[in-house]
Amino acid sequence: MQVNYSDQDVMKGVKSIFLAGPTPRGENVLSWRTEAVSILEKLGFDGVVYVPEYSTWKPKADYVDQAMWERIALTEATIILFWIPRSLPDMPAFTTNVEFGYWLHSNKVIYGRPDNAPKTKYLDWLYELDYKKKPFNELEKLLEEAVLEVNKR
Repeated sequence: MQVNYSDQDVMKGVKSIFLAGPTPRGENVLSWRTEAVSILEKLGFDGVVYVPEYSTWKPKADYVDQAMWERIALTEATIILFWIPRSLPDMPAFTTNVEFGYWLHSNKVIYGRPDNAPKTKYLDWLYELDYKKKPFNELEKLLEEAVLEVNKR
């Protein structure tokens, strides 16, 4: 497995999973993506994992550069995994809401959130309506499904 961070060039033309969802706003909040990468390693995923955070796990410095990296990586991704452990005020996921709606019709989305994540009812409804699937409520199960889906394509 290769991890492609947003302070690196986007790897292109490879089977891949983009880890979409809220990014911590401060250095004192751990990213959920560290656990996701660890789970994908345990699952033996052999593709690229796009992580829209710097390899140092520090907050992004350049908004436009970050947004363009994400746009390219989202376009390249085989599967776009949305995990939304929304918490206020540390990880509000406002940008994630927009990205979810934008990419929902790409037929590449897989979605989940913890049961206690606030303000996800509309996202759940959209996902169920468009994909005829219930959202996952466990990160590990969501990642298992993402690996299965990416290997089918």
